[in-house]
Parts: sequence; structure tokens; C-alpha cells
Amino acid sequence: MQGISEIQKDLSSYTLKNLAIFAMFFDHIFAVFVPQDSLEGVALRIVGRIAAPIMCYMIAEGYHYTSNLKKYIVRLALFAAVSHFPYVWYFGLPWWQATSVIWGLALGLIALAAAKREDWSLPLKVFIVLFCCLLAVPADWNYVAVLWILFFGLFRGQIEKQLLSFAIIGILFHIIPSIKEIGWTQSYQIGIFLAMPLLLFYKGRQGKKSNLMKWGFYVFYPFHLLLLELVKMIVSA
Repeated sequence: MQGISEIQKDLSSYTLKNLAIFAMFFDHIFAVFVPQDSLEGVALRIVGRIAAPIMCYMIAEGYHYTSNLKKYIVRLALFAAVSHFPYVWYFGLPWWQATSVIWGLALGLIALAAAKREDWSLPLKVFIVLFCCLLAVPADWNYVAVLWILFFGLFRGQIEKQLLSFAIIGILFHIIPSIKEIGWTQSYQIGIFLAMPLLLFYKGRQGKKSNLMKWGFYVFYPFHLLLLELVKMIVSA
């Protein structure tokens, strides 16, 4: 029997990814099926804000662990394309003006890979990072996701700097602009800070490994949006 002293006191990447998936799933339900100009709509979406920070952190970790960076980037880009129409359909957005967070994750990985290249000049690295941020503007979480991935990766192994940069980027480029543009109903964005203690409990342990987990999120993302779109159509009929 496992003793109390042997119980894991950290969170594995497997656990964090599952938490992000569950948080995202319910957040997407609340985003459409609960009025967003109500206190309930604000309160119910707070916890869901942990999904994007965790995803970004895991992308930065994935850069460190991947054995094939090109395949990793292609995989993200492929599922960004697959997820595009399910995303815009479900959220009722113009297909040419918005796209899913996976596009931002792919661009964040590219930005981090560029920043890590020792044989490239600083101006070239800065240009590529800024270009990735520009391309990410239509995506959910836009260039915020790119910057989070970049600094999570650059400060890997320095959790204080990772979380400080995460907080600064989140406040300056996400929370303040969201509340300023839309109003108090965006106050649920402060929920991003709930991700910080979860990331503090991550010590690099990967946990369970399987192809299901490797591909699970990418498949689940467009599938759950299509499922929720079907439910929305049934409810509206």
C-alpha cells in the first residue's frame, strides 16, 4: 500500500492537460448557453480561464520534450485548420475574421522556436516573434497566447520569472483591454490567475503517456465544438 509520504505532491502534465480540457469544455458551454451580461455568466466563466494558460505552458514544455519540432508545428497547424469552422460556427463568428486558440498555439511554438535559435540574429528573432503576434490577432487569445508560450519557454526552469511574465502579459494585454473595451462583464478574465498555483505544483513530471493523450486534445477540440453546436441547434429548434 502506498504510504502517505509516497503520495505525489506535484501535478503531472497529464493531470494539467486534463484540467485544461475540462475547464475549456465547461467554459465553452457557459459562453453560449448562459447570458454573458449577467452575474451568473461572469461567475461561471472564471474557472474556465485556466485552460489557455495551461495549454500555453504545455506547448512550451512540448517544445522542450519534442523529438521532432517540425512535426509538432505541422500537427498544431493541421488541427488549427480542422478546428477553424467548428469554432466559428459554434460562436457565431465570421469565418474570415476569427479562428480558434490552436492557431495561436501553433504561432507561439514557432515564435519560441525562432527565439531559441542560436544561429539567428536578434533582429531576425524579434521580427519573427512580432510577425507571429500579428498573425495571431484573429485567434482566440490572439497574441497573448504567443507571448505566454514565448516567455514560458524562455524562462523554463525559473518559475518565478515565468509566472511574473505571465501575470504582466495577462494584465496589460488581456484583462485591461477586455474590460476597457467591453465592460464589467469581462471581469471573469481575472480567472487566469487561478492557473498560477496549478503551474507552481508542476515539477516537470509528465505522468501517463499514450497516443490517446498525445492526440486526444487535438481531436477533442473540434469534436466538442461540433457536439455543442448540435446541442445548440436542437435547443434553438
